[in-house]
Amino acid sequence: MCQHSLQEWHPAIAAHKKNFIAKKGEVIIREGDPVTGVYFVTSGNVKVHKQWGDKELILRFANDGAIFGHRGITTSAFPISATALETTSLCFVEIDFFKTTVKVNHDLAYGLLLFYADELHASEKKMRNLALMSVKGRLATAIIGLKDQFGLNQENYLNVELSRQDLAAYTGATYETVFRTMNELVAENLIGLNGKMITIRDEAGLTEIINR
Repeated sequence: MCQHSLQEWHPAIAAHKKNFIAKKGEVIIREGDPVTGVYFVTSGNVKVHKQWGDKELILRFANDGAIFGHRGITTSAFPISATALETTSLCFVEIDFFKTTVKVNHDLAYGLLLFYADELHASEKKMRNLALMSVKGRLATAIIGLKDQFGLNQENYLNVELSRQDLAAYTGATYETVFRTMNELVAENLIGLNGKMITIRDEAGLTEIINR
């Protein structure tokens, strides 16, 4: 928001924003709650998720600089939940001020338009994958996507720790299926595991699974 707002508008943002810390596992937004505002991740990682029948489906992960809760700008209730996956620093802006900021700052409005378009494309792709792709393909897609979003640490592992349950929710599969499929990928020397940490040993092999 600051990046795409007029310099003259920054004092207003400073006066209206509220910074706070969410602990690991803390629910920041609960699906169905009244919309109060939007959130920006200063540092850390948040899973954006919703109920899909009797299961949880993780739609995306919001890390450094990302926005969430923004879909509430057109509704009275949040259509998603958001939970901190680690200790996370957040910035909160009330919805009325956010709407005013969008109206005043054209670059921000344009940036949001592009963001909504990208988010819609990603959601459509995820739904297509859930319908047409095997669990192995969805898991390979998720691993490469997490690498692109979070990068690698010094030990060449994905720079994010996710439980098998979160991986299951992210790929739309059961815990048992994800556990079994992860072991298959390890046996095929496509990935390596160290607790919750994942390293990619053969990205071309993972891509081949995705393209089958």
